Amino acid sequence: MSDTYRVAIVGSGPAGMSAAGRAAQLKLKHILLEKTDHLSDTIYKYQKGKHVMATPSQLVLRSDMDFDAGKREAILGTWDEQTAACEVNVQYNAEPVKIEGEEGNFTITLKNGDTVKAETIVMAIGTQGNPNLMRCPGGDNKLVQYQLDDPGEYYDEHITVIGSGDAGIENALGLAADAAQNNIVTILNRSAEFARAKKANVKLLMEAGEQGKVMVRNETTPAEVKDGELVLETRDGQETIKCDRIIARMGSAPPRKFVEECGIEFTSEDREAYPKLTPAFESTKKGIYVIGALAGYPLIKHCMNQGYDVIEFINGNKDLKPADEPILEKKFAGLPGGKSVDEWLEFFRERVSILNELSPLQMREFMLDSEALRFRKGEQVFERNAPGSSLFAIADGSVAVEIDPHDSSKTVGIEEGSIFGEVGLISGRRRGATINAAQDLIVIEVSRTAALKLMASVPAAKRAVTRISTERQLLQMFGSGLTKEDIGEVVETSEIMNVHAGETIINEGEDGNDIYVIRVGSMVVEKEIGGKPVFMSYLPAGSYVGEMALIAGGLRTATVRAAIKSEVIKIQGDAFKAVLDKHPDLLRRAKKDMAARQDVNAFVEAKKDSFSGVVDMYSGVANFLVDNGIGEATDVLLIDENLCVGCDNCEKACADSHEGLSRLDREAGRTYAHLHVPTSCRHCEHPHCMSDCPPDAIHRGPDGEVFIDDTCIGCGNCQRYCPYGVIRMDKVPPKKPGILNWLLFGFGPGPGEPDKQWTAENSDPDVEKPKKAIKCDMCAGIHGGPACVRACPTGAAIRVAPEEFLTVAKLEQEDA
Repeated sequence: MSDTYRVAIVGSGPAGMSAAGRAAQLKLKHILLEKTDHLSDTIYKYQKGKHVMATPSQLVLRSDMDFDAGKREAILGTWDEQTAACEVNVQYNAEPVKIEGEEGNFTITLKNGDTVKAETIVMAIGTQGNPNLMRCPGGDNKLVQYQLDDPGEYYDEHITVIGSGDAGIENALGLAADAAQNNIVTILNRSAEFARAKKANVKLLMEAGEQGKVMVRNETTPAEVKDGELVLETRDGQETIKCDRIIARMGSAPPRKFVEECGIEFTSEDREAYPKLTPAFESTKKGIYVIGALAGYPLIKHCMNQGYDVIEFINGNKDLKPADEPILEKKFAGLPGGKSVDEWLEFFRERVSILNELSPLQMREFMLDSEALRFRKGEQVFERNAPGSSLFAIADGSVAVEIDPHDSSKTVGIEEGSIFGEVGLISGRRRGATINAAQDLIVIEVSRTAALKLMASVPAAKRAVTRISTERQLLQMFGSGLTKEDIGEVVETSEIMNVHAGETIINEGEDGNDIYVIRVGSMVVEKEIGGKPVFMSYLPAGSYVGEMALIAGGLRTATVRAAIKSEVIKIQGDAFKAVLDKHPDLLRRAKKDMAARQDVNAFVEAKKDSFSGVVDMYSGVANFLVDNGIGEATDVLLIDENLCVGCDNCEKACADSHEGLSRLDREAGRTYAHLHVPTSCRHCEHPHCMSDCPPDAIHRGPDGEVFIDDTCIGCGNCQRYCPYGVIRMDKVPPKKPGILNWLLFGFGPGPGEPDKQWTAENSDPDVEKPKKAIKCDMCAGIHGGPACVRACPTGAAIRVAPEEFLTVAKLEQEDA
């Protein structure tokens, strides 16, 4: 083609189509190149009947094309009609394979050999043509497909959907929508939360899970694909399920090779990185603009707004502000300095380390879900033990962290560009310290949802958060006056490892001197005695192991394996040894820890002949407890069946301490030998119930207890996420008469939870009480501690921390 167009638009998705519509309205000579025979291929490939959402709701649509939430077919029909009405110049079956030239004189070569000349180019090609592939053994099996066109095509199949984004959720819901199809649908989510998906989709999925339509499996990944089977890696180890079909919706990445060949640079080397762009969408190749999913904005409304804006910019409209400008102006109104929105966004991006590699477009989306706050010197940002799971990023100034709760003058500083609050984000625990502004301060408060989304979608941000949290965990754990400079090499050479349940990180008898810090989950230590593995101890998150071989030399003296799916920091032994050599206090502490472990080893060796039966029994009990979820507990209720008389005083006391509703079921649960694990909350180190609580009603108290506050809306998400069945949904019964009224006059149902008949007879029929989530709170705030333990007449009920109970050292103490 010899004509030179003012603008050539590559890709007819929402962004490209909207750009072409604006060009047509402005009478700019344009061409819209589409590689297929229809508009908007990504939307076209949505499953039939899919409901398309118009989020974010607070953002106005700026486009010559209409868009509102509705069915896929209706939306595509509207766009076809309006594209024709606007006289958009579309060329179908036109796939660019090469772009050459400079601004004002570009040549686009198409796959069929034709060429198109243009002064400027708008790239709106999306990322869906470059899906992330399954990389486990068997990932190329014929069971695997990366697209779902029509959920109604499949009948009587076991179908597994892999992916926690909107596409995966919508595919799973579509496949399970019609019960007559008789499909058994499972969706796998590698995380505990659906960080990337829209809240509305997550809610629909949770409801489908509750109704038994979809099996939702969190913290689960594919380990191997076999004919008719899928091996899963779960938090408790491997499991094999029947599988006739796999729909893999694990996201996609930009077609980097083609884009870079056009002269466009990316923000980093990460596969999922995006091109470098100006606020006007211009790339590093002058005259080529990038919009839509390729720019990091996958939402349809954002894409359409960008399509409109980019043509206005190309046409010389330098005063146009993005559609989200009023929202961001309001967010930044309370900040000093009188900067524009673009200036503030660049200020935050340059100053805050976790945001350095975000594009201007990603910064806008990020700030829509975050808040910019200002504090005067000395003002408190948050207080020790306050609830909160948001992350704070310091853009200007610094903060002082009170490290001694009894002496506020003892502080350590966190400098500009860094973050704080990451402990609440990672573990869900209450704030670990009081933090004040050391100088006039500007911070970005990032909600838990926004932070998780940021880390899931921007690898560089995840690395930065991981590095900072690793550095702080090591400083807190090893103390001894260490500074971040002292452990710089240790942090830089460390590695975060994901360890499957049952997988070993150290094997007895092997060579090695690396140290392992348990970041998430827990480990068990075993030693081979008389040809059998003996359970030596339990190591919760925050422990470290491996120092014996480093300090004393020789081979590994025990095997260490994951009790549940865990995450560890692997520290290179030589780097840590250099720190030990320079810090005698740290070396003395490490030797003290090593000596305690050596004493236990010596005790077991000395007693292995005369005491082997007891050790075997102990190992059996310990392994039983770990298999029943004690591996991730911080506090667990155990009952000695030899002492229990079945009086149920524990249940009654629990109910009477909590508005008439018991938080435990004594008879439920499993038993090994004489030890019974009833159904009662374990107060997990990383609570599954917190994963998706819409009102953020679940918190961790100062003593480690996980509790649900009065803002609970009764959605049931926590109950569905809990793998141990310890959360119930129920209504608070009417208040009972006092114990004396029952004893003297027979009024009321007596101690414990009232039966359903008494509750119904004494409830106001005109008042509908909603159900709420009920679980153990360790009797927080009640004098004397857990009521279940205090009420036990024989001492059969105990609450213990696993690390204190699960250690063979107890045998040594008892023997002494």
